[in-house]
Amino acid sequence: MPALPRLTGSDVVVAPPAGGPGNWAGGPSAIMFDSSVFLAYRLRRPIGSGRGYANVVARSSDGVHFTTVAEVTRERFGGASLERPALVVTPEGRWRLYVSVATPGTKHWRVDLLEADEPGKLGDAPALTVLPGSAEIGVKDPVLHFDGLRWHLWASVHPLETPEHADRMSTWYATSPDGVDWAWQGVALAPRPGHWDARGVRLSAVSVHEGTLTATYDGRATAEENWEERTGTATGALGPDGLFGPLTAAPAAPCGSPHPPHGLRYLTTVPGRLYYEVTRPDGAHELRTEPVLS
Repeated sequence: MPALPRLTGSDVVVAPPAGGPGNWAGGPSAIMFDSSVFLAYRLRRPIGSGRGYANVVARSSDGVHFTTVAEVTRERFGGASLERPALVVTPEGRWRLYVSVATPGTKHWRVDLLEADEPGKLGDAPALTVLPGSAEIGVKDPVLHFDGLRWHLWASVHPLETPEHADRMSTWYATSPDGVDWAWQGVALAPRPGHWDARGVRLSAVSVHEGTLTATYDGRATAEENWEERTGTATGALGPDGLFGPLTAAPAAPCGSPHPPHGLRYLTTVPGRLYYEVTRPDGAHELRTEPVLS
């Protein structure tokens, strides 16, 4: 199963913009490229003070200390808020940043794509909506995998039939020949009634080895736990058609912060290192990293 945080021996990568609840640094997406770690993440202030105001792309030679190479703000997309980005490099060497954008005055989310020939140019790249959602669903927080033939994507989908229940989420699975035009294949992971993830589930990272998929995911039991999800694990398998089937959640208890309300979410990995967003003692969220011990 995927490694989960131990919370000891970890380092703060990015501090929140201020102290207290609603101030967050996190939502990381990390990749290795040319012996460097590239990290995309979201910065957020409380509701009424800016919400998710920026996505940042940064580079590090040691996996701990990062230098910003690009930044985009919510105003760039006409959005009310930004959430977790997804950073990938295509086989052709193109850099892509998938940005989750909240539609003003609604509970709707969509995903836009920025593409450039180097990471420092992502901040000026034109935006293309690739996962528009609909009047019935909002879509955000994609996780991507390229298998050499096609792109696979898992995204958090929120039903929008009633605003008071729009926090509910399941993870849907999609495929694409180019990472731009996507076809939904079905629900990959759904909430489990009576469990710690009964209200919502959202994949945060995937790893594929010899046809077996292992994943980490965020979950919560109630609407009150929104924004303070904890992290669990799940597994799936590649079918004979080249598509991944539904995932099965592990029975183990989730991993959370020792500080109430115990949020630990958006875990992502590169070889030998974890990155995650975690609740601090003052209720703010910070982005931390720790090595994976063999």
